Amino acid sequence: MTGDLSQQPGVRGEPGPAEDRRHRIRRRALTLLIIVLLIGVPAGYLVISANQSRASGKDKEAKYSATGLTEGWPSKLQRRIYQVPLPHPAWWVAYYETNNWKTSRLYVEFETTDAGLSAFLTGIGVQESELKRGDLTIGRRDREVTGWTFDGPGTWSGLVHAQEDPAPTHDVVVNHDKPGYPRVYVVSRTVP
Repeated sequence: MTGDLSQQPGVRGEPGPAEDRRHRIRRRALTLLIIVLLIGVPAGYLVISANQSRASGKDKEAKYSATGLTEGWPSKLQRRIYQVPLPHPAWWVAYYETNNWKTSRLYVEFETTDAGLSAFLTGIGVQESELKRGDLTIGRRDREVTGWTFDGPGTWSGLVHAQEDPAPTHDVVVNHDKPGYPRVYVVSRTVP
């Protein structure tokens, strides 16, 4: 065995025993299986992942390109950032958020009780006595974004609660049309 390696079969170019047909087919099948597993499975995963990502992006695009209000409560995080403490009870709640490089806004409307209105105003740092009758403090631009029109029946009042950055400024309009159940419209804007 310690002799010249070139004399041993299968070493340095000398042919060894011939591979039988079944072994060759099995080896090729195993090679093909390995290729499919190493290339096909990750490629399939990427295709599925890309489709899910595209679908998710379309959902987000539809959500954020919508104009107008969405029925429901803003998230706790949104309420904290924009300092909009919705009172309990509150119903017919709807909101809409816009963000750009200059200003972020949260639009919220809800109906509540007289006590709920007082609690809300106290929560943003003002008193009910600061509401000025007939003062529609939400501007035309914000009305166009939300579709709010303040020309219906009712006794309208409003206020602006300006704060230093980064705290938000609140524009509040209240419709006192239904005694004991005011409808509140709020635009909270902040500089990001």
